[in-house]
Amino acid sequence: MPETPTFGRYAEIPYDRMTPEQQQAYRSLIETRGRLPGPNKIYVHNPNLVKVMGPLGAYFRTGYSLSEREREIAVVIINSKFHSAYPTNAHERAAKAAGLPNDKVEAMLSGLPTSFEDEREQVIYEMATCLSNSRWVSKGLYDRAVKALGHEGITDAICLMGFYTSVSMTLAFYDVPAGAEGMER
Repeated sequence: MPETPTFGRYAEIPYDRMTPEQQQAYRSLIETRGRLPGPNKIYVHNPNLVKVMGPLGAYFRTGYSLSEREREIAVVIINSKFHSAYPTNAHERAAKAAGLPNDKVEAMLSGLPTSFEDEREQVIYEMATCLSNSRWVSKGLYDRAVKALGHEGITDAICLMGFYTSVSMTLAFYDVPAGAEGMER
């Protein structure tokens, strides 16, 4: 008989029932994050995946080339693309807390056009919109992105979008609702 779900459709594993490898993965995520948020509750089931996703997620919290506003523009577009309630809700709040205007955040969430005065923010918005809609990147967008972000910023933005695609798809698959807390640990 399947376990009772604790996080959307997913039944989290109590620490004392984890394999030694899962316990190590859990501890590494706790050391990195101080808690076990969002998809990490699910990723811990696969300790080999945690070895990759944990450090990648940590990279996008500190020391990379995008501002918080730029990050949230890309993340909001990706999360809303996959209709994943949990991360979309969390990053709607994070985008507004980072200072993005409510009307712009709401437009991005709804897939409506918007624009930004800041050149870097506009380029991130256009890149995320273009790539999340499987569209061809025009030479003009490419040139503006290279000028505004450089190749480091471009690759940070693209990999951030890829990371959040996996986050969104994971949480959508397990039907994790906005604000879900999961097991108390």
